[in-house]
Amino acid sequence: MLEIKGNDFVLNGEKFNIYSGAVHYFRSLPEYWEDILTKLKLCGFNTVETYVCWNLHEKKEGEFDFSGGLDIARFIKTAQKVGLYCIVRPGPYICAEWDFGGLPAWLLKDRNMRIRCMYKPYTDAVERYYKALFDEIAPLQLKNGGNIIAMQIENEYGSYGNDKNYLAFIKDLMLRCGCTEFMFTSDGPEDNMLSGGMLEGVPAVVNFGSRVGSAFKKLREYQPEGPLMCGEFWNGWFDRWDEKEKHHQRPAFEVVYELKEFLKHDASFNFYMFHGGTNFGFNSGANCYGEYQPTITSYDYDVLLNEWGGYTDKYHAVRKVLLEHQGIEPAELPPEPERQSVGKVALTEYAGVLENLENIGTKIESVTAESMEYFGQNSGLILYHHKLKGNYSGKLFLDGLGDRAHVFINKELKGIIYRNDKEHAVSIGELSGENDIDILVEDMGRINYGPDMLDRKGVSGIRINLQQLSNFEIYLLPLDNLQKLEFTASKKEAPVFMRGKFNAEKNKTCFVHLAGFSKGYVFVNGFNLGRYWKVGPQKSLHIPGALLKDGENEIIVLELDRTVSDTVHITSEHDIGQHKKKGIFG
Repeated sequence: MLEIKGNDFVLNGEKFNIYSGAVHYFRSLPEYWEDILTKLKLCGFNTVETYVCWNLHEKKEGEFDFSGGLDIARFIKTAQKVGLYCIVRPGPYICAEWDFGGLPAWLLKDRNMRIRCMYKPYTDAVERYYKALFDEIAPLQLKNGGNIIAMQIENEYGSYGNDKNYLAFIKDLMLRCGCTEFMFTSDGPEDNMLSGGMLEGVPAVVNFGSRVGSAFKKLREYQPEGPLMCGEFWNGWFDRWDEKEKHHQRPAFEVVYELKEFLKHDASFNFYMFHGGTNFGFNSGANCYGEYQPTITSYDYDVLLNEWGGYTDKYHAVRKVLLEHQGIEPAELPPEPERQSVGKVALTEYAGVLENLENIGTKIESVTAESMEYFGQNSGLILYHHKLKGNYSGKLFLDGLGDRAHVFINKELKGIIYRNDKEHAVSIGELSGENDIDILVEDMGRINYGPDMLDRKGVSGIRINLQQLSNFEIYLLPLDNLQKLEFTASKKEAPVFMRGKFNAEKNKTCFVHLAGFSKGYVFVNGFNLGRYWKVGPQKSLHIPGALLKDGENEIIVLELDRTVSDTVHITSEHDIGQHKKKGIFG
């Protein structure tokens, strides 16, 4: 097993440096796991690290799924097959720019919910999840002939809280569930973070993107002995939806400089990320620093393997240094993923969202307007319908808006409200008699970091001026099955589903470009590729070749705002704004 002797890691009786790269099984498809992990091994790494996404494994409370793309055991076994050890970071909180930091949305049905502390309804849920997870991963530990050599206790806890009883509970729970391998904590190299996140008797690692010597010096103030390790070396960075945002890029020479500093310190490290992948569906999270900052669909991260598994200059530069340092002769690399260009695809069929509520939604009657979590919905859209009777004027207000709402009166769009707007209200003019109020709210990702994580979606109340409205028909629209949509050839105004067909080759990757579209989602053969938004920086969405069929394929675009086009372009090239962000790592 992995142990500490002096200032070194020792594995099976020999000194061992952990050269790890992060790969999230849930950000790619199983068809690509072996290819990605093989490229990690051939780059000179000896270990893969992965988070575990609780929210996908337990979408419904008490119901667990470890199949298909969630088969973490298969992922870990594949890593062992190609010759890699594995570090597992089971959370329960993972951050990762992932919806709610990997916590399941149904936790938020509890109005008193408190997370990442000794709040019993939360810890009871964590305990149930850990027992199910460890049934999958405990047999894969090194002691049992597997390749798992270490597991993390919680995740960067000092950035959130200082409940040491909670950290001790997580450690004890991992032991009770069968963890036999090395355990550690990870935090930023700052006093507050290390003070809050370290646990007595448990080795600590630090996470950072630059200034190796300074970061390890801070760690030594709290941990005078033991091996030096960077649990997350940020060799790239993520992007957010914003018209001023450009794709983060970090040049290879900067990464190589920091890598050589690690090697000078005889340190261990984990490149976060090695392969970033994609935030498919509704899985991307958000940050909140004064205002809401949703993460884009691409998790390319500007790291060693790009979003679709292709090599970068950074890959080759890092590989050269790592192989030379270890005296390893470079082996032949697997080929780049095959890509294809399809060309223009006409969207010729239309299905209005408001006309298809009964077909794709679940209707619930409720006295009050509540968040989607209250009704058991994890993600997607939610529509609040109210029949307004009487004489009214003034403004309609949306309380607790998360995140973006379209307000309709008698099916006419009156305004779009975003949670970053100064006022969450629209003017209703003068109304009398009976009027239909429809409010369609989009979930754009729950906050995954910091003090604002109890981030419920939909609304908490709807009012005209100071008067609370009551008695709603509420439609839950998770958009997980679009088969019952009723399409016609007649064009319709947004929000609208638009469908087309295209011919392609299976297993060849491509990208759908949304020029002329405003905001929405793209589905290919029923699979939700994720969000698009004209504000950028991302202008195209990744279509993994494994989703495609030889011959005819289906594409559905859900346009929420407005489109001046009924044609998308599918090409071999990714479109994401390129710009070097300064001041992030230096």
